[in-house]
Amino acid sequence: MPIPLHQFAAEQPHPYVKLGAPYAERSPYYLRQGVLERLLQAQHFLQIEYPNWRIQIFDAYRPIAVQQFMVDYTLAQTVQARGLRLSDLTETQRQEILEEVYEFWAVPNANPKMPPPHSTGAAVDVTLVDGEGAIDMGSPIDEMSAQSHPDYFSNSLSDCLFHHNRQILTQAMSQAGFRQHPKEWWHYSYGDQLWAWLSHQTHSEAIIIAQYGRAEGGF
Repeated sequence: MPIPLHQFAAEQPHPYVKLGAPYAERSPYYLRQGVLERLLQAQHFLQIEYPNWRIQIFDAYRPIAVQQFMVDYTLAQTVQARGLRLSDLTETQRQEILEEVYEFWAVPNANPKMPPPHSTGAAVDVTLVDGEGAIDMGSPIDEMSAQSHPDYFSNSLSDCLFHHNRQILTQAMSQAGFRQHPKEWWHYSYGDQLWAWLSHQTHSEAIIIAQYGRAEGGF
């Protein structure tokens, strides 16, 4: 289902579209209907306490081709930032850096039984905005560093506002049934394999299975 962007905030054009990512099938602003309904609930929960705040959609549906594009892009950017050239890397160097990339970018696995979260249409990357603009979360979406971990600022007196803002987002999304990625403050999902695994960690006595696999065709 297309996300009704007039009810949220969203960057236009989409950040990965601006990079040239190959969205051939549909807009990146798509989610499973059940997931979209929960996202609307999360917005409602947020605005009960913060009426002028909105959830900003950074990314949602991501086909395998886009996942591969972003992994390749991130690999190239990481190599360049270290003063290296991709063509000069040994296979060992390339694999070591790629492992770092995979800490934040799921493997673009074509196996329908092991889909990247965003390729299911059940994962969404979000942040918060108010009437004046973006709420400061302490680090940007997609940053490959420990600052991206949800609780990174939890013990910092000087940066406690960042943790507070992240908690506001987490509370709204959790109330709607979403689970947060353990290493990414911005990534939430409902019904995919990561959601099932995280839910099982909380309710170990229950059998919890993923509701959504890789999204193909219409959804």
